[in-house]
Amino acid sequence: MLTLRRVLSVLFLTVVSMCAATASAQDVRRDIYFPDLPGYQTFVCDLHMHTVFSDGAVWPTVRVAECWRQGFDVMSITDHIEYQPKKDDIPTNHNRPFQLAEGDARARNLLLVRGTEITRDTPPGHFNAIFLDDINKLDTPEILDAIKAANDQGAFVFWNHQAWQGEEKGRWLDVHTTMYDNKWLHGMEVCNGESYYPTAHQWCLEKNLTMLGNSDIHDPDLRQQSLPDDHRTSTLVFASEKSVAAIKEALFAGRTAVWYKHQLIARREYLEPLFHAAVCVETPVVRSGKNVILQVRNTCHVPVNLVKTGGNGPAAISVPARSTAIVRFTTAETDTPLDLPYTVTNFLIAPGTGLPVVLRCN
Repeated sequence: MLTLRRVLSVLFLTVVSMCAATASAQDVRRDIYFPDLPGYQTFVCDLHMHTVFSDGAVWPTVRVAECWRQGFDVMSITDHIEYQPKKDDIPTNHNRPFQLAEGDARARNLLLVRGTEITRDTPPGHFNAIFLDDINKLDTPEILDAIKAANDQGAFVFWNHQAWQGEEKGRWLDVHTTMYDNKWLHGMEVCNGESYYPTAHQWCLEKNLTMLGNSDIHDPDLRQQSLPDDHRTSTLVFASEKSVAAIKEALFAGRTAVWYKHQLIARREYLEPLFHAAVCVETPVVRSGKNVILQVRNTCHVPVNLVKTGGNGPAAISVPARSTAIVRFTTAETDTPLDLPYTVTNFLIAPGTGLPVVLRCN
């Protein structure tokens, strides 16, 4: 007969085994796939997130585990400098989140960039500074002094969620002009969390500012992987190699795309090669008289939605992420190679403007 102690021992070992199995099952990285561009590698980045050291709900190492599990390559913990709601429980030490996360990030081959959020009323708004040496030097009363202090350290500074309190409060002011004219402002969040800001998108194009998309996550992220229809808003950075220096160079050069819901947002010079690296017409193409059957393959983590702009092809083609679609249509051209002109409606090169492409088949 089993004694009570024996029963409790068996139960304890069972629970421990179950917990260990669960932890082991969760400690798996599911990669995100976007193709490289000619001369550059593509890295998936989240450069705006919070922990208990400001108004977030998790310890810094939890952010590392989340990003690694979900397939990210680069991350930055950007706790608020001025907003410290837990300061009675957690002493204010602006560099501490980076210090706590650094070892875990290195062990998981994640690039961790030291960053912070400079937080003021909107307007003028909130600004992230990344690639810092010492966050404490940015803890100053005047916003322009904080922005300058970040730039004195060679930081990359971007304006967060420009219209989060409406376009009127997110308007461009003299303080932004001062930042811009002094080359202290380098980018803007075109997308933040669940929100897209077309004004910020347009300003990036007009003012040659780098486009970013970030999660701005505060709560625990329970996703086990990044899915095409369930993922963090993030930034694709096209860099020469996987290093902090190369990521920094690419951000200053503006080589980015924003991955937001089912969309990619970027300058045409980056979206066009990204599309053609990810999407192709497979061979052979079947042609019988006027009838054409072809397969369109999409290897990236975003679906491709195409609308015909003229000539050959069906009115619309939709290819889900990481899949191949069969396309059938008729044409009057029975012998010559075919050009199929389309607009990729979910690849935005400007607010409301999709990427024009041509699919070619022989």
